[in-house]
Order: sequence, then structure tokens, then C-alpha cells
Amino acid sequence: MAAELEMQHRTIHGYRRSFRIGGDGPALLLIHGIGDSSRTWREVLEPLAEHHTVIAPDLLGHGGSDKPRADYSVGAYACGIRDLLAVLGISSATVIGHSLGGGVAMQFAYQFPHRCERLVLTCPGGAGPEVHPFLRALAAPGAEAALPLITGTPLSKLSALLGPVPRWTGELGMGDDYEFVLDCYTAMRTATARASFLRTLRSVVDAGGQVASMLDRCYLTEGMPTLLVWGERDQVIPASHAAILHEAMPWSRLEVFEGSGHFPHRSEPDRYVDLLKGFVAETEPAHHDPDRWVSLLRQGGPNPFPSSGT
Repeated sequence: MAAELEMQHRTIHGYRRSFRIGGDGPALLLIHGIGDSSRTWREVLEPLAEHHTVIAPDLLGHGGSDKPRADYSVGAYACGIRDLLAVLGISSATVIGHSLGGGVAMQFAYQFPHRCERLVLTCPGGAGPEVHPFLRALAAPGAEAALPLITGTPLSKLSALLGPVPRWTGELGMGDDYEFVLDCYTAMRTATARASFLRTLRSVVDAGGQVASMLDRCYLTEGMPTLLVWGERDQVIPASHAAILHEAMPWSRLEVFEGSGHFPHRSEPDRYVDLLKGFVAETEPAHHDPDRWVSLLRQGGPNPFPSSGT
């Protein structure tokens, strides 16, 4: 495993923001998923930093960042990312997001297109309502009482002993993602971490599944180099969403990791790094044209929800 980039901290709007940064060259911004942190990128950061300035933040409410009672919507996260880049003196970057971070990356491209050079969406949320039932259950009322048991040390030890059972029986329906997901949830051992997680989750998921969608605005990224990466065995956000998103963004490039689940950057880090390096080398940074953006907005994109009617 490659060594981790040094963790740094800055105070922005009165809250501590933690992030990893290193390397030199065109900027790559890597945004983790819900309940995770910048450590999810630990096996890809050093290789990417060989030719790039790499920034991997802990989103507010996650990792080493503060966990206040605050706004944890994807829009708020996109603003927080913008502010961190501004503090670091980085005007634009290739934005790479995983899971919830993919939704944040897409929101960042929508809100601040002049700061987004390319998009890389890895198993992102926002392409359909389907999501693992465990997340839907945690979004329901009363989860506050169950989450301490799920993330507590005794259950962590029990899960470590019984780990092979749910993987083979499919009891949790996580497949090869089981250990990665368990690693995320057992990191939430404090009340503030659990509260922040639930606020974030409920901003994008309810008992019926995902409620936040990128499909209604992704047409505005037309012309921006976009790479979609999905694990064929993803049990958290189904791989069928890859085709939905690729159809909505026909200019995008789709890469499916046949041997991976929801964390292709962790299960196949070398392939992931090579893919990112090639994508950046083969594409030119997007140039934001405000007039064209407004024209696209006025024209409107195709209806991504035709069954909803009017």
C-alpha cells in the first residue's frame, strides 16, 4: 500500500476542515462517499500525486473534519469544496467523486462550471432511486436508536468473526463490498459522527430510496470531459445505473470494472489510477462558456422522468 499524503487542516466559516494534499501539477480533487473519508483514496493518492496536485478532503461531518449541526445537502457540500479550493489557491480542478461524492462532484460542476475541468463519477448516487435497503432503513425514523448498536465496538468484533457468513450467504447483500462498508460504519463511534451521517443520508435518501437526482441537470455539462466508472458487482448503488447515466450524458466515457463492487478504486487501485491518468492525458480541460451555458439552460434538457408527467 502506498503511503498516505499528509493530513492538513484549515478553519473555514468557523469549522475545521481536514484534507490530504500533495504532489505538483494540474489539480485533481477527490471526494469520498457517505460515512467515509479521504482515507478511501489512500491507495491511489500517491500514484496520482506523481504528476498532479492531489486534494482529498474530509467532507464536513466526516473523518477529521468538524461535525456540527449544519446543512449537509449536496449543494452545501459543493459550496464547501469551492471554499476549500479558494483557500488553497486552486482555481479549477478535475473533480473525481465516489458514491455520494459523485453527486457532490456533479453538483459542483452545475454550481461552479468554471472551476470544473473534467468530471469523473465513480459509482455515483443520483442516477435512480434504487439503493441498498440498509441505507433506506437507516434513513427511516428511529434509526438514531439502532445506529449506535450497528457502529459499536462489540458488533464490530462480532461482524469480524461472522464476516465470511454474510459474504457467502448474501445476508447483508453487500458481496465483496461488505468489509469496505463495515469499515465506514464502524468509524462512526461518536454521537456527533452518527448525527452528521444521518443528516447527510436523509438529505439524499428516504424510505423509498434515493431522492436526490443529477439526471435533470446533467445536460448542462455537455462538452465537459466526463468519465463514468462503475463496479459490475456494486450492491450499494446498482450497476444498472451506469447505463442510465451514460444515456443521459452521451458524451461521457463509461468504464465497467467487472471484478469490483461499490469501491473499484479500492479493490482495483492500479487499474483505477491508470484509467484516471489516461483520461486526463487524453482530454483537454473544459472551457466554460457562460453564453452557451445559458443557451443550454433556456433550451432545457430531455425529461429524465417521463413517467411523472405533468
